[in-house]
Amino acid sequence: MALLPIIVAPDPRLKIETRPVEAVDDDLRAFLGDMLDTMYAADGIGLAAPQVGDERSVIVVDLTREDEERSPMKMINPEITWYSDDERVHDEGCLSLPEHYAEVVRPDAIRVTYLDETGASCELEADGMLSTCIQHEIDHLHGVLFVDHVSAIKRGMILRKLKKAKKQAAA
Repeated sequence: MALLPIIVAPDPRLKIETRPVEAVDDDLRAFLGDMLDTMYAADGIGLAAPQVGDERSVIVVDLTREDEERSPMKMINPEITWYSDDERVHDEGCLSLPEHYAEVVRPDAIRVTYLDETGASCELEADGMLSTCIQHEIDHLHGVLFVDHVSAIKRGMILRKLKKAKKQAAA
């Protein structure tokens, strides 16, 4: 498997609307494996295709801790079909916004439909951290970053710092 470069905000590629996957094939399965390897190497718990420059509607998630056996989830064309009325506040971060965090309010529980890596239709009900992570990654598929859920002032501060860091790294 290959490690893919993670796009760092601000970058217009992170604001794209992805396209549905037409066919689940070996190429897609290999890409999902590369996404997982990239996520694990970056110590992340989720990764969406736009974060590595791909326009397909796919995400990977794994909340297991370092001392646990990995339990990756590969979701193709995920769609949230139900949200709970209860909300959860979580201090979110993102591999595309390194070292920046903000409290985001999201529904505590969701139901999501998707295709797995065999092309089978699946449905999952998730709550707590898994729900938050899936919502965060699905947002990426619609060009939405966690900073789009916070105040314009906080979002501006984070994006300015990232832009400055990019300029310094390029110099």
